[in-house]
Amino acid sequence: MFFYSLLILFSFIPNLNGNTEKTKLMKPLPQRKAQRLKGYDYATNNRYFITTNVKNFIKCLGVVYDNKMHLNVYGEIVHQQIQWIEQRYSYAKIHSLVVMPDHVHFVLEIHHLLAEENAKIKSVSELVGAFKTTSSKQIRRGGYPNFQWHRSFHDRIIRDDFELIRIEEYIFQNPKRWKGK
Repeated sequence: MFFYSLLILFSFIPNLNGNTEKTKLMKPLPQRKAQRLKGYDYATNNRYFITTNVKNFIKCLGVVYDNKMHLNVYGEIVHQQIQWIEQRYSYAKIHSLVVMPDHVHFVLEIHHLLAEENAKIKSVSELVGAFKTTSSKQIRRGGYPNFQWHRSFHDRIIRDDFELIRIEEYIFQNPKRWKGK
């Protein structure tokens, strides 16, 4: 009963424009779909297909013409920072990558045997987060102060060599399939 009384009371509080008319109660926010496979440890030895987009799909990383991707200075930063993952984290290997005008695809492998002694193995989310943070900072310093990545990223756990070959072909062919949206 007490909760119901509070609900009635708060429904008559003035809204932002000063009206005292009954305001609509807020509906609960929709549940965000889980991006990662539930129960899976994303720091285990495996290969992962990663895709992340520039916020609002702004085409700011270069252009595709003649079926080839031509990176601008921001696209070059993105390309370098993906390779930086491999340089910074000894257990991480980049198999293939493509930077497109508004997104990037790459295959990331985590392999514990390559790790330096006593190294903490970062998860896929932590590695992609490090890439997004460092590339964003460099792009902003490079003259694009409002640059942002989309909030999350898409991943796929690569289950076998056949799937790896298919995904790497998809990455390689991406500029040829680009329609400019």
